[in-house]
Amino acid sequence: QVQLVESGGGLVQIGDSLRLSCIVSGRTFSSTAMGWFRQAPGKERTFVASIRRDGADTRYSESVKGRFTISRDNAKNTVYLQMNSLTPEDTAIYFCAAGPSMLAIKFGNSDSWGQGTQVTVSS
Repeated sequence: QVQLVESGGGLVQIGDSLRLSCIVSGRTFSSTAMGWFRQAPGKERTFVASIRRDGADTRYSESVKGRFTISRDNAKNTVYLQMNSLTPEDTAIYFCAAGPSMLAIKFGNSDSWGQGTQVTVSS
């Protein structure tokens, strides 16, 4: 059974940083592309970032490019999202996703999801 478990969310101030983690079990992590999505209150879930199986390439949404960094540790079955310079517009539930490729995830083709972790940026 595939499981994706996110952690690291919380309440922070404008300009703060957070690092989210997602631990994957039940599948060969090194053969799986990974990504992060977010869903703000009253809005649809949107793509944030994705990373290739070997970690050598990444994609980002325009709204987080230059502030967020996705990375992975295949030895720990974990993908990370380092979030810097947070603003209230980053407030959302953040979801970890797994899929066949980095680009497939970016364009909506994820096959497994975590339960989400709340990030709130207070003004």
